[in-house]
Amino acid sequence: MKIKLFSILIIISIAVFFTSCSPKITAKKTAATKVTNTLTPETQHLLKNLMTIPQKGFMFGHHDDPLYGVGWSGDSDRSDVKSVVGDYPAVMSFDLGRIELTQANNLDKTNFAKIRQEIINQYNRGGMISISWHINNPLTDGDAWDVKTPGAVASIIPGGKNHQKFMQWLQNGANFLNTLKTADGTKIPIIFRPWHEHTGSWFWWGKGNCTASEYKQLWIMTHDFMKNQGLNNLLFAYSPDIQGPGEIYMEFYPGDEYVDLLGVDAYHRNNEKGTEAYTRSLSTHLAFMTEEGKKRHKPIAITETGLEAIPIADWWTKVLLPIVEKYPVSYVLVWRNAFDRENHYYAPYPGQKSAADFVKFYESPKTLFCKDVDNLYK
Repeated sequence: MKIKLFSILIIISIAVFFTSCSPKITAKKTAATKVTNTLTPETQHLLKNLMTIPQKGFMFGHHDDPLYGVGWSGDSDRSDVKSVVGDYPAVMSFDLGRIELTQANNLDKTNFAKIRQEIINQYNRGGMISISWHINNPLTDGDAWDVKTPGAVASIIPGGKNHQKFMQWLQNGANFLNTLKTADGTKIPIIFRPWHEHTGSWFWWGKGNCTASEYKQLWIMTHDFMKNQGLNNLLFAYSPDIQGPGEIYMEFYPGDEYVDLLGVDAYHRNNEKGTEAYTRSLSTHLAFMTEEGKKRHKPIAITETGLEAIPIADWWTKVLLPIVEKYPVSYVLVWRNAFDRENHYYAPYPGQKSAADFVKFYESPKTLFCKDVDNLYK
């Protein structure tokens, strides 16, 4: 009986996310509506603190941290990171993929109601939240990695044949984002990271699948739409893949008024053989981002990184930490610990080869976990 009642409540909560849509969203309406950029007080404080956090160190983050881990899924108050060091990550990220289709679960099989609750939990414990969106291809209805047919971005910007369809998808995402509030109605500040890794060609919004002009139109359209939905708790993160600094990094940049944080997605490939290349490339990008951040008065972050399965026992203190501590990085986030894919994990779990070194990483005065960041919104 309890299971049936819980299922009914979940269905009702999902329905609430998606039934508050406006009747019809048009390009004309989107363009004509005045954008409100005034951030909530909590979001303003977060942005200010992201600029000053590097004076103390950098926050550590983990994608989908409390939702599942190696060998488990859906357990309450559980986290692979917490199981190793006794504390949650300061930053947790989650993904909206499939929210556009009004599905109950996201692309990684997690219920959106559960995601919402974990976002509230992380805010209540003082941590920060980031959200990405591996949104389906609106031209082919394939997934985010479906790049066989060019022209998806051109089809959804104003004047495109799928513009109206896509605006409804944005509306579905906005409906969910507008439910991210505490019990007293406080909007939870979110680092919103759409259209990431666009310098690569593996997503339908990536380089080679759209022009720089089309990408910028997509970004600005997304930004303005979300702001017009009352989402003044979103900070927009620009996060190219690690394809090159300088012109490559900035080629698709939509403009300072549409970006709040400069990020980069940078993975360590080829295990020990790739250490030198990872160190050199990430350091070069962080040096460039440091200068751009100063010039544009924006915080910088490593928005995704990691070494899959972490086969290097001292990777945390001998590879990652020496790179990051040289630059004013606000946070570093490693990708998820999959429960349904063997050896697809980026944070240690008890007994994992790098777990002991991760404890040393945690104990470094430069790394900040959840117990270290109780004033992000003040």
